[in-house]
Amino acid sequence: MPLSEHEQKLLEQMERALYAEDPRFASQMKGSAHSPNRRRVIVGAVGAVVGLAVVVAGVATSLIPLGVVGFVLMVAGVAWAATPARKSKSGGANLKVVPGAGSGGTRRAAKPGKPGSKSKPSGGGSFTQRMEERWDKRRQDGQNF
Repeated sequence: MPLSEHEQKLLEQMERALYAEDPRFASQMKGSAHSPNRRRVIVGAVGAVVGLAVVVAGVATSLIPLGVVGFVLMVAGVAWAATPARKSKSGGANLKVVPGAGSGGTRRAAKPGKPGSKSKPSGGGSFTQRMEERWDKRRQDGQNF
């Protein structure tokens, strides 16, 4: 079902706000337009098949260490095929590491005011602050039933 004009405008506005607030996170969520590297997928698939053959050989000969090595080869092959190739420092994108940003690279802004106090939604502020204020207002309105 296609989105209405109003919904499309709202979605575009939300995307712009997300890019303005946290461009790194937004670009990660957008994904890559590049197709997976064919060579990487082939090498990973071959590694997985060889690992499977080593597992079968380990089971047939009752050698547990050989089976474990085969399993590790299978997992490594699949992981190699599934993960994108990292760009080199000279030709790749320069990503800046933000100290204190955690593993996801995003920070959550502290909410102003005391916990439990009712604050009126303000027209300004960041996108996430406005969304949190709307969420809080909806939750407060829903608890009055």
